[in-house]
Amino acid sequence: MARPSKNTDTDNKPAKKANETPLAKQYNQIKIKYPGALLLFRVGDFYETFGEDAVTASKILGIVLTRRNNGTADDQLAGFPHHSLDTYLPKLVRAGQRVAICDQLEDPATAKGIVKRGVTELVTPGVSFNDNVLDVKQNNYLASISFAGFSKDVIGISFLDVSTGEFLCSQGSAAYIEKLLQSFMPSEVLYCKKYRQEFTQLFGDKFNTFALEEWVFTYDFAYPLLINHFKTNSLKGFGVETLNEGIIAAGVILHYLAETEHREVGHIVRINRLEEDKYVWLDKFTIRNLELVHPQQEGGVPLINIIDQTHTPMGARLLRKWLVLPLKEKSLIQERLNTVAFFKKHLELRETLQQHLKQIGDLERLISKVAVRRINPREMLQLKKALSHIEPIKGHIQEALLDFGNDLGADVLKRYADQLNPCHFLLEKIQKELRDEVPIVTNQGNMIREGVDEDLDALLKVAYSGKDFLIKLQNREIERTGITSLKISFNKVFGYYLEVTNSHKDKVPVDWIRKQTLVNAERYITPELKEYEETIIGAEDKIFVIEQRIFNDLVNVANEYVLQIQQNARMIAVLDVLTNFAKVAEKNNYTQPNVTDTKILEIKEGRHPVIEQQLPLGEAYVPNDLHLDDAEQQIIIITGPNMAGKSALLRQTALIVLMAQIGCFVPAQAAEIGIVDKVFTRVGASDNLSKGESTFMVEMTETASILNNLSDRSLVLMDEIGRGTSTYDGVSIAWAIAEYLHNHSHFRPKTLFATHYHELNELTTDFKRIKNFNVSVKEVGNKIIFMRKLMEGGSEHSFGIHVAQLAGMPVSVVHRANEILAELERNRSKEQHRTTIKEMPKQNYQMNIFEASNPKLEKIQEALKKLDVNTLSPIEALLKLNEFKKMLE
Repeated sequence: MARPSKNTDTDNKPAKKANETPLAKQYNQIKIKYPGALLLFRVGDFYETFGEDAVTASKILGIVLTRRNNGTADDQLAGFPHHSLDTYLPKLVRAGQRVAICDQLEDPATAKGIVKRGVTELVTPGVSFNDNVLDVKQNNYLASISFAGFSKDVIGISFLDVSTGEFLCSQGSAAYIEKLLQSFMPSEVLYCKKYRQEFTQLFGDKFNTFALEEWVFTYDFAYPLLINHFKTNSLKGFGVETLNEGIIAAGVILHYLAETEHREVGHIVRINRLEEDKYVWLDKFTIRNLELVHPQQEGGVPLINIIDQTHTPMGARLLRKWLVLPLKEKSLIQERLNTVAFFKKHLELRETLQQHLKQIGDLERLISKVAVRRINPREMLQLKKALSHIEPIKGHIQEALLDFGNDLGADVLKRYADQLNPCHFLLEKIQKELRDEVPIVTNQGNMIREGVDEDLDALLKVAYSGKDFLIKLQNREIERTGITSLKISFNKVFGYYLEVTNSHKDKVPVDWIRKQTLVNAERYITPELKEYEETIIGAEDKIFVIEQRIFNDLVNVANEYVLQIQQNARMIAVLDVLTNFAKVAEKNNYTQPNVTDTKILEIKEGRHPVIEQQLPLGEAYVPNDLHLDDAEQQIIIITGPNMAGKSALLRQTALIVLMAQIGCFVPAQAAEIGIVDKVFTRVGASDNLSKGESTFMVEMTETASILNNLSDRSLVLMDEIGRGTSTYDGVSIAWAIAEYLHNHSHFRPKTLFATHYHELNELTTDFKRIKNFNVSVKEVGNKIIFMRKLMEGGSEHSFGIHVAQLAGMPVSVVHRANEILAELERNRSKEQHRTTIKEMPKQNYQMNIFEASNPKLEKIQEALKKLDVNTLSPIEALLKLNEFKKMLE
């Protein structure tokens, strides 16, 4: 977490000020303006850090920490060459540091007194244009959280990727905001100092954060900031006018950009609303458990690694966003699926487009660099290259539509093509003015072609015809003096000079002026050589000025195309993702799902998209059929031993659904996907011991989140609920949860319930929409073979000892376990236990007890409405339950 640096009392001691050098005084004056930032202070050819900054920098960068002569702690320093900034800056930023870059603002050679310095950029984890800081396949979001304002129950949030200009805002409950933070994983989060404790309690301490003053988080400050930036009278056109908390969060981000010296933000041309109702709800547990974009374990493979074979950085970033924000609207999903089908069918078009996509690069970030005046000549050439492929892509699509315009997906593809703008004028201007090879900086010359500027052409002839002049001069002087070894050279101290070895000193003409004596030679200048030097150097200086002017004009012209090129980048990203989906579908044998408005989930021969790609060569993934609906088979209880494939089956079901709803084909022979609006998973567990949370507490927290947020289109995946506590507790909790899911008065969420508790098989006899299945295992002698096939009916055996044997448990332990098991199975407690379960009273009502006109029940209902279960301890909950029981008596 980023924290403001300490202001020590010693900084203000009079004795210290008395000894303060002009450089130290200048440093301290600049440093105090940027609390919490590590200051890189340019001194000559180095960036230096001092005091606590030096200690921090030396640890992060692995550079030497030294001291000044007096050896005090305040005089510690560490630095690196200025040309290594791109090497060291990313390391500081990735370590969570806010870095203020303080440059020399005037030429030291012409400065009177101390060189003028100032911070030219404040780079933070969430605000950077540096290619070495940014990941091309991920957005680099700065987020802002607003607690204060109109409603304490509603939290505002905004995201900005300053490197692309993408600006988003939303508002909602703490759970929704936490889900967005988990999905977007911002590099830095801004919040109000006043709510530091609330932020940590709700969202933890895993983010780089920066706290701002309370006055910034006000509607009256934020709203004018936004409308002034967008040059509009209101925010209605962006669809965010009513998001008061979201507006505050967005305004804070614009304020922060100004505070970090980022004032050229013309590429931020719109703010988009993140609509909660538009996307599938994936809570933070589900995003983590399903390993959509990040693996849970080191060395793991997330889904995105399998389905991302995009060719542009924009496409990779868009796919990541789609994956954490699956669609709920059937028509939008179908548009994507139809377009993927079109590309899968028309292989030649797809491959042609992908050849062009490979050449485009990061068009989105390039045009952002144009807008903020941070583009260099080589990047301008990259922009030219990217634009040169827009028209061919548009043309190939239009040509294909002439032949296949009646195919599904053609109408959507036409819409994409129509939005591509080749930007002919800009493209031609760059081609006409920039050379094919240019330096990376603008003050080295060789940028602008001949024929662009007459004065430049004339100066180039003077500057670059010099070689011939010098050869002629050298030959003439050799002939005149007879000094055959004479040579003309150049250095920065003396400029051009003639060098004569000592053996020829006596032949030197009297009109030569001696400038330097060496061990074996003498160096001279002549009035003619000096005059030529002044002409050359003057010409070079003028060349640099003219070339920079022409390049700046070119950047200004490009800046007029920001909107069109951003639109191109968006369309290229969509085309990249959809052609990618078609390629992946063909390569991995995926099929087009049938997405419907029903509540039926039907998968034929479904496969896990990640596991099937990790299998050894020649080993095929065992596919499985699955059917869930809200009428006959709402809940499936899946039993079977560990390693049999229960967890894989649960995950693959969710992944198939989510892949379908982002518009991707799915790993199955066929799939009917009734639109799902929420996916909940309770799969696997990881102790959070640092916070005092056991496996069981984590399990119950995640399960509570599921049960409190159900809908009629939810998909619920529960794996081994209750295993973190005693067997009887575990069975009881799992049983009660299964009953709750079946008997919910409003919703019938489709549920897969994997368990070791074979007692749950009895549920199917009393609950009509609960069915038993097992992942089959074959016994051969004393060994088992995992068939990984889902079969109807419950399993009666856990095969735990067999699994222990497979895991390499010592033979003596396995044998002893078998003896103990045989002894336990001789008594009849197991049969008695099963009888008890069969005779147990079932809560087979439809959870509508409060609908009856009963004063006592109505009183309990009112009490329950006022009850905040999240604040109750277990003891308080039991006491409250006892109180309700007495109310019924």
